[in-house]
Amino acid sequence: MIRIRSETIAKHLKKGDEVHTVAASSAIENEQELVEGLKVLTSWGLQCRSQSIVGRRWGYLAGDDHLRLSELHPKNRAPLLAFARGGWGAARLLEHPNSWETGWVLGFSDVTSILLSRLAAGFDGCIHGPLLTSLSNEPNWSQERLKAILFGEQIPDLYGEGWQNGVGVGPLVVANLTVSSHLLGSRHIPDLKGAILVFEDIGESPYRIDRMLTHWRLAGFLKEIAGIGFGNFQDCDAPTELPTEKTFQLTEVLKERVSDLDIPVVGCLPVGHCCGNAALPLGRLATLDGKKGRLSLNL
Repeated sequence: MIRIRSETIAKHLKKGDEVHTVAASSAIENEQELVEGLKVLTSWGLQCRSQSIVGRRWGYLAGDDHLRLSELHPKNRAPLLAFARGGWGAARLLEHPNSWETGWVLGFSDVTSILLSRLAAGFDGCIHGPLLTSLSNEPNWSQERLKAILFGEQIPDLYGEGWQNGVGVGPLVVANLTVSSHLLGSRHIPDLKGAILVFEDIGESPYRIDRMLTHWRLAGFLKEIAGIGFGNFQDCDAPTELPTEKTFQLTEVLKERVSDLDIPVVGCLPVGHCCGNAALPLGRLATLDGKKGRLSLNL
């Protein structure tokens, strides 16, 4: 069971609080997307520290591991660490000692590794939500939802499709399926007993989704969860040129791989690599209603 240490509870932000930008994954090349994302946070009254991450490169990464690690742990910790983009590279930083600090951490996709590692260490404040380079493209409801989490306002329920009846209550864990699958067997996966687990992904064929979910089953990580949800799986459909009898569609794979778990299942949640990536706080108590297709936070 996930247990958040009381001394790590993140304090709600207020106007004037600082934001520190982190580029822990792939190199950032689109400065305008980054600037527009920072403008959204500035419009909320937050102070965004100056940064020089655009165009910074070490191969396909946004700098070598030492540089990116130092950025992940700034000398003066801001109340919010906001990740610039995903891609690949964040998990490499987990090879080094990481002294997590109290505060908010925002990101998703490749940033899943950082979020899960913090959560496994008992830290609050992990938000699976838009990256700085995607924030300005989020619809108004999604931006306002993120603001509500950070500033301690009321957070509306999320709705998808009810795939399997039942109601589950437990700490919320949201993750990119591919990134989290590559953390299995490490100390960076939190104790998922009794958790509400939500997956999303991008660019993976149905057979690869099948393979990863089978890995989770074989490793025993789905045996004691309280419920499972699926967000957006962008560009994960079967090739259109394949006859239907020679493949499985994405939804068929998702439903079949969890159909025997006897837990509520909700699909098509507005979470992941889609325009409308609903922010969700990891470790907080949540309820998943498989009949109504609803995910709610018990805050």
